[in-house]
Amino acid sequence: MGTKGWIIFATVAALLLGGLVYMSSANRIDVSGYDINKIISADEKNGNIGDNVFGNKSSKVVLIEYGDYQCPGCGSAYARVKPITDKYQGQIAFVFRNLPITSLHPNARAAAAVAQAAGLQGKYWEMYDKLFSSQNAWSGASVSDRTTIFRGYAESIGLKLDQYDKDVTSEAVNKKINFDQAIFKRTGFQQATPTFTLDGKQVPEDVWGSDDKLDAFVRDAITAAGIELPAAEKK
Repeated sequence: MGTKGWIIFATVAALLLGGLVYMSSANRIDVSGYDINKIISADEKNGNIGDNVFGNKSSKVVLIEYGDYQCPGCGSAYARVKPITDKYQGQIAFVFRNLPITSLHPNARAAAAVAQAAGLQGKYWEMYDKLFSSQNAWSGASVSDRTTIFRGYAESIGLKLDQYDKDVTSEAVNKKINFDQAIFKRTGFQQATPTFTLDGKQVPEDVWGSDDKLDAFVRDAITAAGIELPAAEKK
């Protein structure tokens, strides 16, 4: 087998191995009793770490992203989604669930753990912003370098570092990430990041890939739910 053949073989093997690891962790968790289209509370199966929710937790309109912090597409989507979730934070709930695809993005699961560790100190969304806004700085880092970079982020957002060091490698955080993967598996969607759902329906790529279309899509869902739009958005 020539050099090109070995490269192709190694790439395919890595993808298959990553897929098997994902399927194995997802298949070990029974999530049949959960309403995957609503906010999921903390319990033993998710390490007592509930959904990461931004905005109005009581809203009938729930936008969910299954995302990977190292995924370039998720990085692009972040720049589109954040202004919308900020604009409609009084009207909708935005949920980010972990779907690290480590066969393609070797630092993705570590980044998910970092965000969840920050969440245990009440700063999930600060770390979420930091990881996506700085994606290019750490996505290609080695294991040792990414650890140093991520710890620096933890310090910059004011985390207690001793607690962060414990939480980032904890069983609770590991269970939370595995749980989110299992929840995604139940959707039946093809594994891809980002994947968005709004009120249980998958958001088409041409919608979440456009600022105007995504804004209109969310606005229509808010209006359909009988929720008053922000004052600045009323026409």
